[in-house]
Amino acid sequence: MIRKNYLFWGATFLGLLLDRVTKLWVVTSFDLTTPPQTLALIPGVFHFTFVINTGAAFSLFQGEIWLRWISLGVSLGLVYTGLFVKNLSPWDQVGLGFLLSGAAGNGLDRFLEGHVVDFLDFRLIQFPVFNIADVFINLGLICLLIGTWITPSKKRNSKRPSPPHPPSDQ
Repeated sequence: MIRKNYLFWGATFLGLLLDRVTKLWVVTSFDLTTPPQTLALIPGVFHFTFVINTGAAFSLFQGEIWLRWISLGVSLGLVYTGLFVKNLSPWDQVGLGFLLSGAAGNGLDRFLEGHVVDFLDFRLIQFPVFNIADVFINLGLICLLIGTWITPSKKRNSKRPSPPHPPSDQ
């Protein structure tokens, strides 16, 4: 039976929309050059820098075609979860929705273009250039961790001993 999971679908739509719009802005506003074209928002700290990535996080596995199939598999598994899994907590719905938006956003890039568009460049900490889909993947993981910490577990609650009953006066 299909479950509603409105937070899941809302988070998915929001993340995917922001990812697609920002990538479209980057590819229409910047030229792909060597060295990469950059726009300093806070010079030396945060820039928009247009690069393409044929690999995964931190440019691992450059040029590997199987990455697109992994993205597709993860995305399909998350869609199945959103459609058919019941009793997802709000934190789980948002976390899984954000994960889906990130996996689908980068997956679409890999299938349609053969690479992922990256543009968020934090130079202060010398971090690799990344994109909004990557942000939503990390936000999704954070939401899932928070949900794990604050959502009571049925198993945990069922193992708690029941409080002693006072003796009855018969």
